Amino acid sequence: MSGRPALNATHDPAARSWVTSANTGGEFPLQNLPFAVFRRRGDGEAWRGGVAIGDQILDLVPLTRCVPFDGEAALALRAASLPTLNALMSLGASSWSALRAALFSSLLEGSALQSTLIDCLVPQVDAEYALPAAIGDYTDFYTSIHHASAVGRLFRPDNPLTPNYRWMPIGYHGRASSVMISTTPFQRPVGQRLPAGADTPEFAPSARLDFELEVGIFIGPGNAGGVPIPVAAAERHVFGLCLLNDWSARDIQAWEYQPLGPFLGKNFATTISPWVVTLEALAPFRAPYARPDADPPPLAYLDDALMRTAGAFDLQLEVLLDTATMRERALPPMRLCRTNFRHAYWTVAQMLAHHTAGGCTLRPGDLFGSGTQSGPGPGEAGSLLEVTAGGSRALTLPSAETRTFLADGDRVIMRGWCERAGFARLGFGSCVAQVLPARAPAEAPRC
Repeated sequence: MSGRPALNATHDPAARSWVTSANTGGEFPLQNLPFAVFRRRGDGEAWRGGVAIGDQILDLVPLTRCVPFDGEAALALRAASLPTLNALMSLGASSWSALRAALFSSLLEGSALQSTLIDCLVPQVDAEYALPAAIGDYTDFYTSIHHASAVGRLFRPDNPLTPNYRWMPIGYHGRASSVMISTTPFQRPVGQRLPAGADTPEFAPSARLDFELEVGIFIGPGNAGGVPIPVAAAERHVFGLCLLNDWSARDIQAWEYQPLGPFLGKNFATTISPWVVTLEALAPFRAPYARPDADPPPLAYLDDALMRTAGAFDLQLEVLLDTATMRERALPPMRLCRTNFRHAYWTVAQMLAHHTAGGCTLRPGDLFGSGTQSGPGPGEAGSLLEVTAGGSRALTLPSAETRTFLADGDRVIMRGWCERAGFARLGFGSCVAQVLPARAPAEAPRC
């Protein structure tokens, strides 16, 4: 695939940073350098771009004032220091790579810039985060055939997959306005639901609130005038990946989704992790894209020879749950799922190519969700809908509580990382949010 980042000096597993916490096997070694938007917690500072290195954040605003780089790297640094990363995302892969190389060199052990950069570090424990970009549009896909099959069997046992599933990446347009940064709590959604055996719906809080384990994809340069993006060039338009939880109210969704798809069952909250890991950082963790021999090959506009060799990402994912009772008793969170993004039936490049095939214009900072990522084996189900077989099989937690769907006070924790022999392990941080009780009904105005 033309434009895919290749391995270079920034992937050297032997490289060490003068920021000593980056050398201890954590999530953010020198070979990672993901981007976020942050500020020091509680003092009202302006939001600005930062880069994770060990347990620190390299604050890009004071770094920009020092003017340590030149050329494309200097331009990209200025764009990355703004209150959103949209300007950086718009620059394209050449600028991203130049900035990454300059940051890598300046943070490398023995760098002449150490004395300049050391005053630009902010401890991550002192930071709070905002959304990485001003998200103009958000599209959620359905790329895990294992999830689609498991959910389909709950409702259509004889024909779980829709006829179009193996032919195109299926998606729907979500609400960018309800995308939230990790640690932001949200109220249980309220909407119409149809109780079992009833003929009339009721308006009430969701009783079947669920998580969905997904990967978020941030778009870089868009496509002018709605010109379709070829699958072979699609990754030139992808800035990086994050973790994403597409919360779902299953009872509201079940009543409303026909004929036009998700609405109130999905539009109340989507949580993303603050750190965006660039495609260049992920170059060592690419994997072949393949589908079963019996399945039809993709249509020509969704196929590319190089994509087949390394179109997937070997990104490990897990979901954990803790409850208010578990936290009170200091019990550790319970793992609900561990799977891998490489199991996705459709690639990131195919999602982007299909999205633009009909003339849709993408813009820097647009966000894709991969759809729930479930794997083929036991323990790889990326939603409670699958884990509990539609609510028919309750989970028993370490606190002796049971769950079929989420209760008020529950907190869902998602994590992601890449590791491969001969390369540094990279982490994505955490995607975390807690469920609060539904809002009380608004009182009617008094006359």
